[in-house]
Amino acid sequence: MPTTPPPIELSDDELRAVTGYAADCARRTLALYEETHPGDTRPRDAVDAADAFAAGGRRTNALRQHGWAAFKAAQEATTPAAADAARAASHAAGAAFLHPLASPHQVKHILGAAAHAARAEELASPDHDPDIASHSLALARDHAPSAVRGVLKRLPPAPPGGGPAGALIRDLDAALRG
Repeated sequence: MPTTPPPIELSDDELRAVTGYAADCARRTLALYEETHPGDTRPRDAVDAADAFAAGGRRTNALRQHGWAAFKAAQEATTPAAADAARAASHAAGAAFLHPLASPHQVKHILGAAAHAARAEELASPDHDPDIASHSLALARDHAPSAVRGVLKRLPPAPPGGGPAGALIRDLDAALRG
């Protein structure tokens, strides 16, 4: 029988910092989506909605819908890099809905945008150079606000699985906790 993870403390300021961080990570790869899908604003709209929440806006159903629309854009993307860029945007909007529970799954909500952005940059590079993803994760590590690190330290480590993006989440999680 599944058990509910214990709650953690999570302030509104921390939630906004996490969401702003996720939006910053996703924003770096919006052009990768827009190059192959000009005129489709769903990922950009999701990042903009995440920014608005991070800046003090309300957590609304519209924000959630922008996240889902970016997820749908990822499913419809015509290149792997564009798909991961749209997933990064979806994760940015979804970060506003982080649950205050000590669950490893919540780590994916915090770091999913950074991991999918890194994966998008890797896939867009010549020969899918993994050093590009490593560089992107280093940027994400170096620009993570203290609130992100603080929230992560209240959660269990990132879960196994999730393919290449899951591995990037675990790498970034370990780096931010270290």
